[in-house]
Amino acid sequence: MRIKSVTLHIISMPLKKPFVTHLQKVEEREGIIIEVRDKEGVCGLGEGVAFSTPWYTEETVKTSHHMLKDVLIPLMNSKPFHHPEEIGKRFEAVRGNAMAKAALEMALWDLYARQKGVPLWNLIGGTREEVLAGAVVGAGSIPEMINQAEDLVKEGYQRIKLKISPGADVEIVKELRSHFPNLSLLADANSAYSFEDVPRLQALDEFDLEMIEQPLGIDDLVEHSLLQKEISTPICLDESIVTPHDMRSAIHLNSCGVVNIKLGRVGGYSSALEIYRLCREHDIKVWCGGMIEFGVSRAHNLALSTLEGFRIPGDISSSSKYWEEDIITSPIVVRNGVVDRLEGPGIGVELNRKRVSAVTQFKEAFTFDETPSEFI
Repeated sequence: MRIKSVTLHIISMPLKKPFVTHLQKVEEREGIIIEVRDKEGVCGLGEGVAFSTPWYTEETVKTSHHMLKDVLIPLMNSKPFHHPEEIGKRFEAVRGNAMAKAALEMALWDLYARQKGVPLWNLIGGTREEVLAGAVVGAGSIPEMINQAEDLVKEGYQRIKLKISPGADVEIVKELRSHFPNLSLLADANSAYSFEDVPRLQALDEFDLEMIEQPLGIDDLVEHSLLQKEISTPICLDESIVTPHDMRSAIHLNSCGVVNIKLGRVGGYSSALEIYRLCREHDIKVWCGGMIEFGVSRAHNLALSTLEGFRIPGDISSSSKYWEEDIITSPIVVRNGVVDRLEGPGIGVELNRKRVSAVTQFKEAFTFDETPSEFI
């Protein structure tokens, strides 16, 4: 792979409606869009999905920018490589910073697929022609959450995820289940509970939730294992699974029955595909979570979700759910609860250059000369 340049766009766009969890209220979404261009002018796209503050993980837009500029781009450019998998392995020398790693690695996978003239889903072994779509209802009053859910159901979403926390859980789930007796519901706790809350979590069992996502601490696989023995609702791990090693540990401990795979959280495709393989081997269900992304990351999520094992609707909502205007020329659209896979080369979308320019706060480009360390 002959890389000519890497360009970083730090962008910011207001959400159509604030997104609320017990941890944070997001009204303005920052992110990093990455373009990796080869010697022939072919361009691959990636997206850094860290938030402005470290409420979801320790990473932020500023720390990701630093890591990309000062560590990861120079490391990528340190010696030749032929396949993006090599970069995933190379980045293992850097601890943490999964979202910064993923942003650059995703762009390289997109570039590689475009160079081959094939869709990225084809390159990674995807087979699903349609991707099942779910959506998230943010925290709020019960009437507000019911209204959000009703709007999403009318749009055809097949699965609704509810944000819960202690004191804002059982009554909410009870009311939503009463309004939607046959709808697939899952509850996302974002680590709001401790092991002392077992009785409260057991009370959710009667509402036939598909899963409860990340109820306990992000680094606690042991207590999740103990909790799973106390509740019948399957536990889904999100923040706890960052590396394939985390996944192997969760398997050994029986910490979960489901895993939410997010490319950004796990460091990109190389790690995501290994986690996916481990889950398939051990009969653990998987689905693709969302990060209030722009269109580039949303298209990458679509590619990942074409893998056969992604049978649970993911957080792949229409671009219009969050944005008045997305940054890609062909916005992602959910129809009747599904999204068609994208058939163009790579991730199948292009940047809306005018829109990107309008929302860019900072732009920086790195070019590589003809040197012995050039990519071949």
